[in-house]
Amino acid sequence: MPTVTYDHATILALQAAAGLGHEPYDWEARLSNIGCVVEANSDEQIEIEVFPDRPDLLSVETMTFAARSFLQNMPANPKLDVVAGDIEMTVDSSLKEVRPVILGAVVRGVDIGEGEDNEKFIQSLMDHQEKLHLTLGRRRKLASIGVHDLASLAPPFTVTTVPRSHRFIPLGMNEEMSIGEILEKHPKGVEYAHLLEDFDRYPVILDRYERVLSMPPIINGNHTTVNDSTTNFFIDVTGFDERSCEASLLLVCLALSMRGGVVESIQLTRHDGSEIVVPNGKPRRHRLPESLLQTLLGRKLSEREIADSISRMGGLLVEARTATDGPLEVARWSDTAVGQRELIIEMPRWRADIMHPVDLVEDIATGIGYEELGTAHSALSIEGVQLPQATLTRRLRTSMQSQGLQEVLSLTLSSDQIQFQMMDWPPNGDVTRIANPITNEHTMLRQRVLPSLLQLLAANRHHELPQRVYEVGEVVRYHRNTLSLGWACAETAAGFTAAKGLAQALLRDIGTTALAIEVTFEPVGQAAYGGVSEYGEFGPWLLGRGAKVIIDNTVVGQFGEINPAVGHRFGLKVPIHAGEFDVEALRATIPDPVL
Repeated sequence: MPTVTYDHATILALQAAAGLGHEPYDWEARLSNIGCVVEANSDEQIEIEVFPDRPDLLSVETMTFAARSFLQNMPANPKLDVVAGDIEMTVDSSLKEVRPVILGAVVRGVDIGEGEDNEKFIQSLMDHQEKLHLTLGRRRKLASIGVHDLASLAPPFTVTTVPRSHRFIPLGMNEEMSIGEILEKHPKGVEYAHLLEDFDRYPVILDRYERVLSMPPIINGNHTTVNDSTTNFFIDVTGFDERSCEASLLLVCLALSMRGGVVESIQLTRHDGSEIVVPNGKPRRHRLPESLLQTLLGRKLSEREIADSISRMGGLLVEARTATDGPLEVARWSDTAVGQRELIIEMPRWRADIMHPVDLVEDIATGIGYEELGTAHSALSIEGVQLPQATLTRRLRTSMQSQGLQEVLSLTLSSDQIQFQMMDWPPNGDVTRIANPITNEHTMLRQRVLPSLLQLLAANRHHELPQRVYEVGEVVRYHRNTLSLGWACAETAAGFTAAKGLAQALLRDIGTTALAIEVTFEPVGQAAYGGVSEYGEFGPWLLGRGAKVIIDNTVVGQFGEINPAVGHRFGLKVPIHAGEFDVEALRATIPDPVL
C-alpha cells in the first residue's frame, strides 16, 4: 500500500481552508475508518498508509477534501467546479495505436505559498503525481500525468507522433537529446522505455511554436518545469484506460483547486476527429437496488440513514424510487427489475474504485460505521452448487489417499530446465512463459505436475522413507489451464509393478468397468529441442519400465519407474515410481457413475 507523509503545519492550514478548524485531529483514530492507517504521528509530521482502493486520498489536499465530509459531516460536493476556457488541443490520428486516451485541463490562480511552504508545495505536487502513476496509472502503463507551467507555453497544443531522431531538451537536462538517446540514457527514459518498445514513432505534445511540452509517458520538456513562481498550470494525462486517465486528471485538478485554483476546461479534438470539452467535473450517477443493500447489510436502512452515510463518503442520494425502466426479471443482484425499489446515488468521477453496486454498499456501511450496523447476520443464504469437475477430483483424491499417498500443493511456476531438460520430456504444446521472471526457476507455467513432485522429494530427501505424495493441480498447455493428477513414491520397493497396480486401482476407483490399458515399451531416443538441449522421446521412465494408459484410443496418462539418471539430476538416489494423468481426458473417456 502507498504511504504518504505530511507535516502538521500543512495539514492544519488545509483543515482551516476546508472549514475544519485549526485544532489538530486525532488522525489515528479517525482516518482508520475512511481507508487509511496512521503508521506514525509525531509533533512534526504524520505518516499515513492509504488502502489501494482509495487513490483519491493520496495527497494532503484530496485527503482533506474527503475528511471534511467524513469527519465533520459537512455537506458533500461530488462535483468539481469547472469554468469554460478557450485553449484548444488537437490529437493526431496516429495516436490511436500509440496512446489513444488524451485529456487535459488548466488550473489558474493556485496559492503556492512562499519560501519553505512553496518548496513543500512543489514536492507534494510531484509526490502526488508519482503516487497516481503507481496506483491508477499502473506504473504509467494505463495513465501518465504531465504538469506544466502554463506561463511558459503557447497554446494551442498538438499531440502527434515523431520519429526516434526527433530532438528536444528533456526535464533535468541542459542540452537537446534525441528520443533514442532519452530512452537509452535519461534515467526516466531507461526506466519506462519498455512502454514504447513496440513503436517506431513516439508521442509528443507540442505548443504553437512546436516546442515539446511532454513525451508521454516518459518525460516532460525542460522549459515547462513548475517553479516557485508558477500559479497557472496546464495538466495533460495520456494512456490506454479512459477511467484511470480521467480519475488522475480530476484528482490533480482537485488538489490544486483546494489551494485556491480555478479549474478551466479545454477544447479537445480527439484522434477520431470528435470534439469534446474536458475535464468533466460532473458526478457519476449509479443505480443501487435497495434489496441488495438490505441483503448484504442484514437490515433495512431508512432514506435518512442512507443519505447521511453516503454524504460522509462524498456522495449524494439523489432519490429513492420505484424502477420504471429495465428488465421485467433479473438474474443478477446488481440489477433492478421494473417495480423494484432502487437508490439513485451520485459519486465523484474521481472515485475510480466504485465500479459495481456492491462498492456503494461498502461505502454506505463505512459511512454508517461497521460498529453501528449491529450484530444481525446477513440475510444472504444461497445453496451452493458443486462444480462439474468437483466430483471427479474428489474421487481422485480419495483413491490416492486410500492407497497411502499424501496430498501436496506446489507452485504452478516452473522452468524449462525442470519441466523438460531434467525430465527428458519434450514440451506438451505451446509453452506459456513469464514476460518478466523474477528468478531463473520461475520462467514459465508448468505443463506437468510430476517435475514439481520430484522437486518436493528432493527437498525432503533427508527424511525417512517411504515418501508417497500426489497432487491434483493446475497445468497450462497451449496457453490454457487444465487439471493434472501426478504422483511419486520414493520407497525401497518402488518399481513398475507398483506403479501399474496404483494406476489400475485409481482407474477402478473412478468408475472404469473394463480396463483398456495398453502398455507400450519404446526405446529411449533423442529429440532435438531448440538446437541446444535434447530430450528423450519417452520421458523420464526407465527403458522397458514405462507405459502409456490408453482408454478408447485416447492417451490419458503415463506411469512407470523413474530412470535413475533422471532421479540423480534432482539429487535423488532411491527407487521412485510415479505417474501422471490428464484429468480432463479422464473425464471425457470415463462416464462418472455418480452423475
